[in-house]
Amino acid sequence: MGIPLAKIQERLGLKPDGIFGKQTLIKLTEALGLTKEQSALFFGRVAVETGNFAYDEENLNYSTNNLIKVFPNYFPTIESTKGYANNPIAIANKVYANRMGNGDEASGDGWKHRGFGAMQITGKDNQKDFFKYVGEKLDAEPNLIAKKYFIESAKYYFDKNKLWQYCTKVDKDSITKISKAVNLGN
Repeated sequence: MGIPLAKIQERLGLKPDGIFGKQTLIKLTEALGLTKEQSALFFGRVAVETGNFAYDEENLNYSTNNLIKVFPNYFPTIESTKGYANNPIAIANKVYANRMGNGDEASGDGWKHRGFGAMQITGKDNQKDFFKYVGEKLDAEPNLIAKKYFIESAKYYFDKNKLWQYCTKVDKDSITKISKAVNLGN
């Protein structure tokens, strides 16, 4: 059951069961002002990115082997993973250091500004931009994206990256274009 989804359902006045059913789809489609095609592609992508609405923040708990596979520029060897493997805070602080408005590894910004929300809005600059988008204070805590703006963060991502242009019909081509735009995979 998706805990983030249950929170959204409760906000929409639905039974908060964490199941993405017909009523949830209808209410969210209306609330976001989406067409049927946009809704299908948008919520399909959100389901993929969140483990079917189960996760609202980035985990970053990687083993030695997965660190080398997922972050080869930061962890090119087994030796380079020492102190980082299965240590999400250390991993975030290393891989997100000195980019996206974050400070260096010692600043702790990588962990503080890890991905939150349905599309994992990551990095201090991106999160500040998101807070501006929703009219929130720019110094708001980043985890507010997961707790209050789970779905809105995905809409922001689609708006910012102009993904709605691929949402005019539901077909393999559209799905592939959106998948590649979101995470460079399909």
